[in-house]
Amino acid sequence: MRDWSIVRERYLRDALPVRLGGLAANLARVESFSDHPHHREVVAGLLEESKRFIEWTARDAQLDVQAVLVQCQRQLASWNLAWDEIWSDPARRAEVAGQAGLWSRRVLEMSGLLLSPPALHHSGTEPDIRIQPSAEDARRG
Repeated sequence: MRDWSIVRERYLRDALPVRLGGLAANLARVESFSDHPHHREVVAGLLEESKRFIEWTARDAQLDVQAVLVQCQRQLASWNLAWDEIWSDPARRAEVAGQAGLWSRRVLEMSGLLLSPPALHHSGTEPDIRIQPSAEDARRG
């Protein structure tokens, strides 16, 4: 059994965009790993972890992001309730994989990681960047 308090503590150290990126990565892994029947436990673990990531992240997100995360959480919970049936049916498993991929892309887009400078992803604050003019720019005045 995983010690979720340790996972939570580590997860919450990251800025909100990075946490959303972690959730998106988990959902992408669900999509990827669902193609093989022997990955059942791995995928189930990713779904459980993703539900917790949403729980820990939503409170810090803006209302519109919270609403999307709640929808995703509901989807994950419904998959969890029917997990045995879903996993044993290749067509349903493929459907879940596709939906997980869509969720992954949506969460990644919401994270802003695709648009923001990498320096912001780690600290959560804007770096103090001053661009010095080149010698040529200084001569031109």
